[in-house]
Amino acid sequence: MRTVCLSHEEDFEGWRDAARSLALARVPASDVTWQVGTGAHDLFADEAVRDAFDSPTFSVPRPFVELAGSVICHSNPERFSLLYAMLLRLHANPRTLEDAADPLLRRLEAMAKAVRRDMHKMRAFLRFREVETDAGPRFVAWFEPEHHIVRANAGFFVRRFAAMRWSILTPELSIHWDLEALAEGPGATRDDAPADDPIEEVWQTYYASTFNPARLKVGAMLKEMPKKYWKNMPETALVGKLIAGAQARESEMVAKSKAKLTGPEQAGLAAADAVERRLQPGGNALAAWEAILAEAKGCTRCHLHECGTQTVFGEGPLDARILFAGEQPGDQEDIAGRPFVGPAGQLFDKALAEAGIDRAATYVTNAVKHFKFERRGKRRIHSKPDGPEIAACRWWLEQELALVRPPLTVALGATAARSLFGKVVTISATRGKAHRLEGGGETWVTVHPSFLLRVRDDREAEYARFVEDLHRIGERAKALA
Repeated sequence: MRTVCLSHEEDFEGWRDAARSLALARVPASDVTWQVGTGAHDLFADEAVRDAFDSPTFSVPRPFVELAGSVICHSNPERFSLLYAMLLRLHANPRTLEDAADPLLRRLEAMAKAVRRDMHKMRAFLRFREVETDAGPRFVAWFEPEHHIVRANAGFFVRRFAAMRWSILTPELSIHWDLEALAEGPGATRDDAPADDPIEEVWQTYYASTFNPARLKVGAMLKEMPKKYWKNMPETALVGKLIAGAQARESEMVAKSKAKLTGPEQAGLAAADAVERRLQPGGNALAAWEAILAEAKGCTRCHLHECGTQTVFGEGPLDARILFAGEQPGDQEDIAGRPFVGPAGQLFDKALAEAGIDRAATYVTNAVKHFKFERRGKRRIHSKPDGPEIAACRWWLEQELALVRPPLTVALGATAARSLFGKVVTISATRGKAHRLEGGGETWVTVHPSFLLRVRDDREAEYARFVEDLHRIGERAKALA
């Protein structure tokens, strides 16, 4: 019997190295015991296993590596043995993964799916609360995962909240971000996390405002947001009241729609229109947008609030079919408090008109809401926002996308594309085609209008290509209607 000791619950590297050596030595799965933590073990007691390190290695299909990377985070203590058994079968037959009906493969895939779902739940239902420390504000969250996903999920939170200090506490371990490095700590209890903070009142107002009784499906809601997560989320204190009042609110909405009927000849059209209105957030979305706007005006998520004159939020109808996202406000936008009103905005308006798109029917915003600039005498010269600044402001763009829910979103320039995709992308590689994001709808990428102002050669050709991009986008938005 061989015993393998892994350093922690999701020690994929340790499992992979040991499993490869054991497989090369042809050690059966029944002869291996896997355990986590320090302790006596005899993995290298057998000469055949030790010599296996000097033997030629073997390769496995990439899908198995990805599958194992997820399964290793599962809470089932048998996961190491199950993966090793599959590795032995792959060593003998590299096409084993092609049998979708294989019981072992189906079990491993189910475990991987459970891990991915738990990671999604952590991202969706984790709530940070602000606490004051000697080093400044720190945002602390408590979460109780079903599986060993904290380390695997850490990178997501670093990317999303790179510009703020935060800690995530779980029973198994804690992770801490200090703007430069990620550190691990021991597990914690719920009492170690703060109870609430002033921001929660604003968040509850926003949540209540976006609650649409016409869309309520209690069963689906409980499936996506199980009650076990409720105790850690401030908005769930409102759920019971909102569900109880949903039927009355829906009846009120229908009654108001019926009251507008002017005669039998319009009854069919008015009834259809009433149904359509029920499917839209309407006034609820406007109240939510106003709440988010009020919060954004006091945003201090990054240092850029010290630079610009004011927060420049998006504008446009909340049922827009197209949402345009630029980089950041410029000098004139910062003064006016509105997006795309300077030279680039004027060129943008001209191109929209030539492409047959009514700007008044679109929602226009920026990935970064404050003007970043360098002073040159009396002039304020635009300075490109960096990664942490884009990440800090991404939360606001996500709120706008959640409220508007546009079928088609357009990234104007690389900064907007980086914010929407969550990673650096190039215009040349992404321009002119539809992309799917997690939030739904299509995303298209084109250049920022300011690029056209800087072009020296072939400016007319570049402008014509930009107009053609917008024309295709407008036609695609009609097709998605």
